[in-house]
Amino acid sequence: MIGLLVAVLAILVSILIGTRVSDASLTPKLALDLEGGTQLILTPRTQDGSEVSEDDINQAIEIIRQRVDASGVAEAEITRQGQQNIVVALPGEPDEATLDLVRQSAQLRFRPVLTIGAPTTIDPGALAAVEEQAAEAETALTEPGETATDSPTADATGEPTAEPTDDATATAEPTATPTAQTWTREEIEEAAFRAADADADGVLSDTPAAEPADNSSTLWFTEQLAFDYYVLDCLDPANLAGGDTFEPGQPAVACAFDGSAKYALGPADVEGTQITQAASGLETTSTGATTNNWIVTMSFNGEGRDAFTDATTRLSGLASPQNQFAIVLDGLVVMAPSVDDPIPTGEAQISGSLTRESAATLANQLNFGSLPLNFEVQSEEQISATLGLEQLQRGLLAGAIGLGLVLLYMLLQYRALALVAAASLTVAALITYLMITLLGWTTGYRLSLAGVAGLIVAIGITADSFIVYFERIRDEVREGRSLEDAVEFGWSRARRTIIVSDAVNLLAATVLYFLAVGGVRGFAFTLGLTTVVDLAVVVLFTHPMMQLLIRTRFFGQGHRFSGLDPEHLGASAMTYRGRGSVRVRPAEAGPLTIAERRAREKEAARVSAGQEDEG
Repeated sequence: MIGLLVAVLAILVSILIGTRVSDASLTPKLALDLEGGTQLILTPRTQDGSEVSEDDINQAIEIIRQRVDASGVAEAEITRQGQQNIVVALPGEPDEATLDLVRQSAQLRFRPVLTIGAPTTIDPGALAAVEEQAAEAETALTEPGETATDSPTADATGEPTAEPTDDATATAEPTATPTAQTWTREEIEEAAFRAADADADGVLSDTPAAEPADNSSTLWFTEQLAFDYYVLDCLDPANLAGGDTFEPGQPAVACAFDGSAKYALGPADVEGTQITQAASGLETTSTGATTNNWIVTMSFNGEGRDAFTDATTRLSGLASPQNQFAIVLDGLVVMAPSVDDPIPTGEAQISGSLTRESAATLANQLNFGSLPLNFEVQSEEQISATLGLEQLQRGLLAGAIGLGLVLLYMLLQYRALALVAAASLTVAALITYLMITLLGWTTGYRLSLAGVAGLIVAIGITADSFIVYFERIRDEVREGRSLEDAVEFGWSRARRTIIVSDAVNLLAATVLYFLAVGGVRGFAFTLGLTTVVDLAVVVLFTHPMMQLLIRTRFFGQGHRFSGLDPEHLGASAMTYRGRGSVRVRPAEAGPLTIAERRAREKEAARVSAGQEDEG
């Protein structure tokens, strides 16, 4: 009970601190049906004016849903209206950044990889060791007559300089050899450190020190790009919301779609519009045999074939990771395969650790990229709650009536034990309220009317656990155990039943949550949450409370109003009480119960065995 109290206080203190230092609230956030919000009607348009297909609409809805979910907005409604329009309804008052994510179009591009790093930001403190080396490199570059070194360095502004060529001038264009294109991690970190230092002075350059020879040139790793790469945190969900804000002819930084890595990328080599077809399937060898390896094949149009041939020819001659091209969809890297050989035919094959599902997903993404959509905003307006606070109040009233009826029944059936049930329900309600409020602050969860229905249903689930426990205790009393022993033996028997029952409810809620859509998911979520809370309360509060109360005179001596009176429960007529004493069952107790008959049979067998021993 102390541990439960500490946990509840920790949640409460976290919320109170959040109200001071963040946007936390002491009340749960409400969904569209209870609060209202902002509604946008979007019409997808293709860039080439072609007709928007059914698959394009579905893919556009999925991308918008991914953006909204990643931005932390819960209970948003994204539906199709008519043949073309997409309706996006966001609860509450979404910020402008979230609205921009919805309005932006989705683009697919192939970009060469300049470098790959861990998803977290680079700590400038960890780079202090290379600062002296960077300063020495600056001095060497600024001295007249000095030639460039074998690896890229930085000039006085922190910008990468050109790699050496045959005439060894610092301004020459980089060659296409692997050594001329490869940067070590120390050099990347040095550039990032100097970019952060330059940002402190308010000056960042986004112009290459010299004209890059191609899109894989490390000259694209400018001071501005180094700083963008330095501050990018791919563990932050906000950076996984999508939305490509970089021009195709400029370098970019991007996160992997799952936040596992971050990339510095060169300008786009191939656009998604240049893909004519993509499909997934099992790999077929040159002899016609089919393997168990899943692959994705894609083909390009004439312009795309030439661009892809040039890109793969260049990339195949570079060292890792510069020999990789990143498939960037909606500003996130879907995959970054390496290029082993030039591909002049325009028919490419992506293989590796692909499963059937991941291969099919990648093929769909590539097919969608062949027709990128722009979203034309038809209207944007504030909408009122579809149900409103009146419906919420009615739902809460229904819950209060249900709770009252449950407590009334338990009072008639279990006497003072109903107080234990009421206290347990109160603790469960408090924890559930705090959890929903905390989730609203930390994850953006919003309570819908369907979620309220899940909370009301949970009253019965929680009360059912108490009934199972109380009935087990009373069964033990009927069999003749002392009240303290009845509490412990009753708990050992009831615990398994309660856990199995809650596990079934939790499994049903989980399956419903992942298979359902819309408001049904809100119902499933609150049902699952309250099931977990119910189990925690029964284990950490109800049972310990019974252990404490049974030590009191009122409950421990079986007062007639305690709900544990052996006489009114019909304890066995011949129950062994110690040192030869027995308890006589009153005649007015009525017919024997099953438990009483079993206890009497056990007692008769014991007496019979004793008589045989005496004989």
